Amino acid sequence: MFYEVLPDPIPSETVSAMVALTPSESKRLLAKAVAILPEVKRALQIGTVVIAKGTTNAFVVEELLGIKIDKAEYSAGVIAQGSPRVNPATLPRPYVLRKGQLVDVSLSEAVKDFGPEDVFIKGANAVDMEGNVGILVTSNVAGTIGAALPIVTPRGSHLIMPVGLEKLVPSVLEAARKCGIFRFKYAIGSSPGMVPVVTGKVVTEVQALAVLGGVRATHVASGGVGGSEGSVVLAVEGTEANVKRAFDLVASLKGEPPVGSPAQTRL
Repeated sequence: MFYEVLPDPIPSETVSAMVALTPSESKRLLAKAVAILPEVKRALQIGTVVIAKGTTNAFVVEELLGIKIDKAEYSAGVIAQGSPRVNPATLPRPYVLRKGQLVDVSLSEAVKDFGPEDVFIKGANAVDMEGNVGILVTSNVAGTIGAALPIVTPRGSHLIMPVGLEKLVPSVLEAARKCGIFRFKYAIGSSPGMVPVVTGKVVTEVQALAVLGGVRATHVASGGVGGSEGSVVLAVEGTEANVKRAFDLVASLKGEPPVGSPAQTRL
């Protein structure tokens, strides 16, 4: 489901703007929005925040901790070199913050005592118009989401899922039915299954612009060339002040470097 946020009411007189974001610019926008969500800010004060691995989540790490990390290496699975691949390098543990302080614990240890005030942040590979997300997995036990979902969901913890609209698909549930790690006879790259998640609070560029700028955004186009592949184009509406704030924010993200590929990948 999409993160529930109500932008400022649109008055009788509005202004509009059109903005475009490359995938890396979108990831930075999403990260900035996630970092100021009330659930996240509260968990940083009194609870636990787990930032699972993933390139979008790497931006979240940077926004929350004020540091720079190798975003490509903060991944387990990636689509790179034209195919789904796995990062086989020895990766750092997920970033875990307890009452705002970094702790060096495993994923299973981090979620063991999760409660309703705690936050698990996880990216995704697909999102549909119903707010369902899909996560590609090559692990027989569904990797990170397989370890977290059975704990986070029944305990009523917050599952925040930043995912860019470049990953929009017609139906996550249909996609999940067509995938499977033992299903495909032929595959270019790895052969992942898909775990559908219907209980996460999904943050796309639309929700991010509402959170950060108080505007209403409509996804109007996608695609690009010459380094803008995967871009999303949005029409933004609201008051003069809010639209100008949102427009200036997007403008400030321009030039965000693309995320590269991990140093090593395997099929």
